[in-house]
Amino acid sequence: MSDRNRGRVGTEPGHKRVRAYAAGRLVADTIHPTLVWEIPYYPAYYVPLDDVHAELKATGETKHSPSRGDGLIHDVVVDGITKSAAALRYPDSPIPELRDLVRLEWSAMDEWFEEDEPIYVHPRNPYTRVDILSSSRHVRVVVDGVTVADSHSPHILFETGLPPRYYLPLPDTRQDLFTPSETRTHCPYKGTAGYFNLDVNGVTHEDLVWIYRTPLPESQKVTGLVCFYNEKVDIYLDEELQPRPDSPFA
Repeated sequence: MSDRNRGRVGTEPGHKRVRAYAAGRLVADTIHPTLVWEIPYYPAYYVPLDDVHAELKATGETKHSPSRGDGLIHDVVVDGITKSAAALRYPDSPIPELRDLVRLEWSAMDEWFEEDEPIYVHPRNPYTRVDILSSSRHVRVVVDGVTVADSHSPHILFETGLPPRYYLPLPDTRQDLFTPSETRTHCPYKGTAGYFNLDVNGVTHEDLVWIYRTPLPESQKVTGLVCFYNEKVDIYLDEELQPRPDSPFA
């Protein structure tokens, strides 16, 4: 983010072609998206008004932002299909870059693409990096005094802003303590994760373990490996107990 954006919502031009669809209909198609950091962790896509292919119908309602000003809420109408309150415009924003742009509600659209590849959950942050490295370090995971995983062949995932994650082969874990969970989460960098509950000493620890069985191409190295929340278990790295990190998942 440039110095001129410090102290306000950050904006910068994007360089990917971005498309959004609703019910199979093209809503927006732009090669000039703007990345807007409404929150610190990842940006939202704002698209030029001229690159919106749907009709925007003002609802008469507004949404105020201390930094962006008063947003005018619009329904998105395409081929007779209406997505209620799915677009937001700031024509009088104190941030000049936003005045001719439209923010489409991510969840109101059925599909998003960067170039020709689908993206999920939210736009990728250009300042987030994911590195997955094979390692021979000894990783041991302990829950309530019970060793539930012990491996000398972890894959360590380093993601900007998060603690290292230790992905371990299933044969190196106490699978007899795992119970499949219905929980699924989605990550724009790794894909869809499934979860296990962990039953130790008569106590069920819900969704403590996750697995990416079919991760996105850039995260193929963690395919079929399991990971435990560092924030909720005791992890010994080369037999040294690691501090539990303070993160959004603590």
